[in-house]
Amino acid sequence: MSGLIESSADARSKIIGQNFRCRAWVNFNGIGTVAIRASGNVSSITDNATGDYTVNYTTALPDANYAVASVQSFISTGNGPNATINVNRINSSGAESAPTTSATRINSSNNAGASSVMKYVYLMVVS
Repeated sequence: MSGLIESSADARSKIIGQNFRCRAWVNFNGIGTVAIRASGNVSSITDNATGDYTVNYTTALPDANYAVASVQSFISTGNGPNATINVNRINSSGAESAPTTSATRINSSNNAGASSVMKYVYLMVVS
């Protein structure tokens, strides 16, 4: 059985089968000069444009078929309190920026769908 967690009599647990884990994570400030607050396996964040960031990994991931989870706090004024993080950012020429083993491009936007900077951006990569 893949991914089954068994509990033994001594209350320890072990995972049987394939082991999925967090390959990278980051907490960064997306306002002004982008700054990493804390991270694991993230070497830098590239500020491509307003709300458009590339998360660069220190050690390459095994393949580009990973899952990304991200949340953020909304900081811009107007257009409501909700915000969205999009993975595989569509660049200015309309082409998709697919994830690679060395980086993931993300975009943060406000309620109106406009790119917007965020004070707190949290991202985790699992594979």
